[in-house]
Amino acid sequence: MVQIDPRKLPAARKAAMPEFVSPQLATLVREPPAGDEWLHELKFDGYRMICHLNRGAVRFWSRNGKDWTEKFSNLIKALKAFPATTAILDGEVVIEDKQGRSSFQKLQQSMKGAPAAFVFHIFDVIYLDGCNLMKTSLRERKAVLKKLLASAKAKGPLRYSDHVEGNGARFFKQACEYGIEGIVSKLADSPYESKRNQNWLKTKCRKRQEFVVVGYTQSKKGFPGFGSLILGVYDKGKLIYTGRVGTGFSIKQRLELQKKLDRISQSATPFAVKPKDPGLREARWARPQLVAEVEFTEWTDEGSIRHPSFQGLREDKKASEVVREEPV
Repeated sequence: MVQIDPRKLPAARKAAMPEFVSPQLATLVREPPAGDEWLHELKFDGYRMICHLNRGAVRFWSRNGKDWTEKFSNLIKALKAFPATTAILDGEVVIEDKQGRSSFQKLQQSMKGAPAAFVFHIFDVIYLDGCNLMKTSLRERKAVLKKLLASAKAKGPLRYSDHVEGNGARFFKQACEYGIEGIVSKLADSPYESKRNQNWLKTKCRKRQEFVVVGYTQSKKGFPGFGSLILGVYDKGKLIYTGRVGTGFSIKQRLELQKKLDRISQSATPFAVKPKDPGLREARWARPQLVAEVEFTEWTDEGSIRHPSFQGLREDKKASEVVREEPV
């Protein structure tokens, strides 16, 4: 049994366990930062989860504060053996493909069916046995986390998210060659902060982000359901048009998405400015509530995405928070 006294950790402070901690978020950059002060981790293609352990009780919270505990029965069972009385863990829940890579589309499919083999990649511990560790450095927190997960099976449902120190460009190149979504680079001596800042930086191998779904166009090729989803992002509080996505769907997804959108339909366009796209003349509009993850090749000068492919719906993100991601 691992014995760790969190009171001995630098900057740890005795505190009651908080009900919910908003996760720290990474800022998008064009290339990884240089320097040995950075710890580089793989960027997983799943759902960000904050996990609370409290005297045998396990709860999973999405990044926007939704209780998703009932979705991950195999993880709850595995976490019963976690060597701590109380803890708050930060990580990503994924489903892996045959090559061991996280797959968001497989995760989406698994969320709807029978209990699945979810994997929880844990990359931070921010509360442990009566102590808040948010002001403790990341390097110290990860050292503690590695000890706590030392007995976890290599291919089991609980995984320690390891890192490399320095060599960010090389690590990023290798991640992209293997087909990983990207990497996250974190300042080793930084505290944990419940906001987006530049202590955590993300570099993506492919352009990909969330978009608000505001309706659909009818199919002209005889496909069941719709032809394409109409997408937008918020800019200074106003919803603007960013294009349409018509690939990446199964027939089942087309039918399910059409039903979801028909339930929240509205007669008028939700965009602040009417799009010039002639393909929207017979659009079926919907209230801007659904969020889709979409991969694409580039942004056009007009602010639309080129060659988009649907990856899945994001139930863990609010439509009002969706903006165009620009590298700093």
